Amino acid sequence: MRKTLAILAASTAFAAPVMAEDLAVVGSWSGLPLHKEYEAPFWGEILPAASNGALNISLTTHNQMSLGLGDIYNMLGQGLFDVAMTVADYAVSDAPELEGLDVPLIALTADEARAMVDAARPMVDDIYRDRFNSHVLAIAPYPPQVVFCNHEIAGLEDLKGLKVRASGRMTAKLLEALGAEGVNVSFAEVPGALQKGVVDCAVTGAGSGYSAGWWEVSTHLMPLPLGGWDPVVTAINMDKWNSLSPELQTLIETKIKTDFEDPAWATAQNALVNDIACLTGNGTCPSGEARSMTLVEASDADFATARGILVSQVLPEWAERAGGDWAKRWNESVGAVVGVTIE
Repeated sequence: MRKTLAILAASTAFAAPVMAEDLAVVGSWSGLPLHKEYEAPFWGEILPAASNGALNISLTTHNQMSLGLGDIYNMLGQGLFDVAMTVADYAVSDAPELEGLDVPLIALTADEARAMVDAARPMVDDIYRDRFNSHVLAIAPYPPQVVFCNHEIAGLEDLKGLKVRASGRMTAKLLEALGAEGVNVSFAEVPGALQKGVVDCAVTGAGSGYSAGWWEVSTHLMPLPLGGWDPVVTAINMDKWNSLSPELQTLIETKIKTDFEDPAWATAQNALVNDIACLTGNGTCPSGEARSMTLVEASDADFATARGILVSQVLPEWAERAGGDWAKRWNESVGAVVGVTIE
């Protein structure tokens, strides 16, 4: 009831705004479903309408602005724009503790992934406040980060010796522990790298790979979430956030949860099933023409091997990189939810 009254009060306050607040918003990859289906409608239509003119929002994306992916949150903290969203893993060079948000092979379903993200949220809030002078508004998923190969594979063991583009630092560490060579290639450069043999395989979301045409330059798909879920963090510059009225803050936080974050999570699991169908032709493709990649199902033994390496090597290495009490905080939050403890 209290939240309802707050929203009603906010709506009343926005009935005749004296002066609109301007928000410069930088979204994630413009060509991918998260932006097209959720970010663009929310910032372009839903939130401005809900504010009754109290918010004047301009929206672009980081690729349209040719921004360096690792610089986005630093730029946000400096106030070069007001709101930004991109994959958290792009910022781990500046905040290694942030790697604990997206751990490979921990969450196998969208519900498990959201439980993991929700458990990590207090840590993420602190990281963005302290590292990037910003306030976290939402964390939404890309689909699970699966393996595309332009090389014949029959299971995880066959990645040994191959050059694999990882979707994040922790994934790269896992791949190296599995005997693969982790290669740093940007998302936009992957098709050319696969075609030219710079990499043999690459990790990204199944839907992202379908939208970006990775099926044209790869033959085998292994839908094991070797790269986690690549959570996309939406944050607002802290100085801008503190300058907004309590009513506007309430409106933004309420609407971004109900009209952006919740719907994105609700469709994440079905999106994976549909994306696999679109890439392999195994099932109905609602997004367009189905392709004919070879589907490679990882075995229980594959999963057990990779999970064992994750727990015994990759997570302890992350705890050392992060330092401080981050391992303890992770164990008490994410670890408690997923049943994993960093020793």
